[in-house]
Amino acid sequence: MPSTDQLVDLAAVARWLAAQDLPDGPFTDVRRIGGGTQNVVLRLRWAGRDVVLRRPPEHPRPSSNAALRREVQVLAALAETDVPHPALVAACDDEDVLGGVVFYLMEAVEGTNPGEPLGPPYATDAAARHAAALDVAAALARLGAVDHRAVGLDGVGRPEGFLERQVPRWLAHLESYRQVPDYPGPRLPHVADVASWLDEHRPATYRPGIVHGDYHLNNVLLSPTEPRVTAIVDWEMCTIGDPLLDLGWLLVTWPGHGVALTGEPFAAAGGLPGPDELVARYAAGSDRDLRAVDWYTALAGFKLGIVLEGTHARMHAGQADEATGLRLHRAAVALLERAAAIADR
Repeated sequence: MPSTDQLVDLAAVARWLAAQDLPDGPFTDVRRIGGGTQNVVLRLRWAGRDVVLRRPPEHPRPSSNAALRREVQVLAALAETDVPHPALVAACDDEDVLGGVVFYLMEAVEGTNPGEPLGPPYATDAAARHAAALDVAAALARLGAVDHRAVGLDGVGRPEGFLERQVPRWLAHLESYRQVPDYPGPRLPHVADVASWLDEHRPATYRPGIVHGDYHLNNVLLSPTEPRVTAIVDWEMCTIGDPLLDLGWLLVTWPGHGVALTGEPFAAAGGLPGPDELVARYAAGSDRDLRAVDWYTALAGFKLGIVLEGTHARMHAGQADEATGLRLHRAAVALLERAAAIADR
């Protein structure tokens, strides 16, 4: 893995900060968090505070800078809301500072990630795990309740036709994998049947709002002192659309009731609420119509299954690890099976 110096020119960052009349360093205790092909994320000590620097991947995609700019816009908009999130510190929109990519700094948030070894009180207290898990649903309801226009996000995304676009978009995405060298083609079950059911049962109306886009246990931090969410993280998929897709995403990835992709340490420790409890807690903080929650769960499984199959396709081209590709293919099959079971009900 490249060193932090190779990933981010911190001297250039310091010069940019100084030009904004912000402290220019020094940076200490620099370490990378996360990894892979995702955004580069560094945690560091700066001007007496712990912050996190986020920039696009080492090998940026054409949309990487736009996605990061959207993250910045959303985090800035959330500042005056009750949605738990990392506070934005500074954002650099000038691509020349880091040689072609934008970046931003946010406050570091202390907390337990449910996808990593559990800290106190969650390692030993089942009641704390249960309460914190319910707050994951409550925090999502608070996000869904934000008036995106009132906080300045009216121009983000394309909310008109959001639900109508979902099935054709993801079918086309699945078809695009045929262009990956040596990929034998999609072998996922029930794709056509689920797609037809989703189109036939699509909710007639919805109220646009902020969609996180990848809401699951691994993308929240939990307070080390009380059972609640201290921050929702990883906003690169955020847009304006139907917030109930986030609830479906949470349900289809919920450990023990969905596909084992997130929150494994939480699941192993036990005591988590079931899907009905999550929906009830969401409903307690939302005025949205939840009668079609199964439809959103099926859509989330359909979409996520197709997304995960991309790693399986790249595995055939030697662009992804074989074990990971096969594991995610099995997960994609399970997600489509679950979506089909919902449709059959």
